[in-house]
Amino acid sequence: MFTTLLIEQCAPTLAGIKTGNMFSVRNGRYDLRGEIRRLNAVLVRKGLRLLPIRMQDDLTLVYLFRPDRLETDLQAPEAVEILKEKGYVCGDSELCLAQLVWHLHTDETFPHEIGLFLGYPPSDVKCFMEDPCSGVKCIGCWKAFGNENEAMDIFERYRKCTAIYRRERRQGKPLEALIVDTRRAVPAAG
Repeated sequence: MFTTLLIEQCAPTLAGIKTGNMFSVRNGRYDLRGEIRRLNAVLVRKGLRLLPIRMQDDLTLVYLFRPDRLETDLQAPEAVEILKEKGYVCGDSELCLAQLVWHLHTDETFPHEIGLFLGYPPSDVKCFMEDPCSGVKCIGCWKAFGNENEAMDIFERYRKCTAIYRRERRQGKPLEALIVDTRRAVPAAG
């Protein structure tokens, strides 16, 4: 079931502790457009979006993300610097996402700035882009070049979150109950 795959691959994003996750789905296994439309009806109400961002012959790369967190992440000065160096027009996360999709479809090499869209530290993304093998301190969801202890703590939080979400799903908890809405409530006017 596609919902189970989403929970398995994206628990930290669903829990509100990560900006985004990506995973590949075999084409033809699901009515992908229908599943994404159905899930977005639930996800958008909780501050998330699910998009197919790259379709190939047999696989589709799917991106679950929190637009508000992505906006914040992509405004970090080091993220802006990386994106500008790669030809992005910065200042609008939706435009940057559209440009990432374009890079995924047109670039001869993989756009490693994709880590910025997943909430990875910009300093680690930059180091990876410069030399993916030199200076690596630890490896988890990404290669960490900076603060090893902080990265290890984050990797462990993601691992625990995924284990908890797996257990909750096996026990029958519905997707909607697993989604944490991290958006700030806007006070009522008047």
